[in-house]
Amino acid sequence: MIDLSLNTGLKNGDASSYDVLYSLTAARLKNYCKIFIKDQVLVEDLVQNAYVRLWEKRLHIKPDRSVESLLFTIIRNQCLNHIRDQKLVAESFSLDEYSWSELQHLYQIDFSGKEDSTLEEQLFEALKNAIDRLPERQNQILVKCKLEGRRQQEVADELGISLKAVEKNLAKARTHLRQDLLARFPELSLLILMILR
Repeated sequence: MIDLSLNTGLKNGDASSYDVLYSLTAARLKNYCKIFIKDQVLVEDLVQNAYVRLWEKRLHIKPDRSVESLLFTIIRNQCLNHIRDQKLVAESFSLDEYSWSELQHLYQIDFSGKEDSTLEEQLFEALKNAIDRLPERQNQILVKCKLEGRRQQEVADELGISLKAVEKNLAKARTHLRQDLLARFPELSLLILMILR
């Protein structure tokens, strides 16, 4: 939902409007940025830079348009620029694995969907629903390893199963999620693959 008074305040450089926007969007921007970038310090820097860029572009803000969409577009572009410049994300993602046209498509995604929710919100809602539909053990392991950030051996010990069983369930969960999400969002195939790596 678009808040005209907030957007007008942002356009006019009102500091309290920026505080409100930050409190509403910072956590979501950081989580979105973490899809691309695993370094927490870099995530913080990129998110701060997104707010600085918004400040620099404040005179171009249209009060009747979504400022959140603009912020997500800014952070997405910063992340993709970083990936392009560094030629890798984390330890295992290499740009050579994907065609440049797939990366270019990510630059062109419009985060304002036809409905009231942004494309980013639709994707994460679909991801949440797909995780909820996983078989219980796969769901449990995926949540502990990927959402809670726990080590696979720690999860294996807690559940009283082997490390191989954790790895197998995690691989099956990723396959199910990939199939589910790619069916719903084929245009976001590269983004989905990056989320589920």
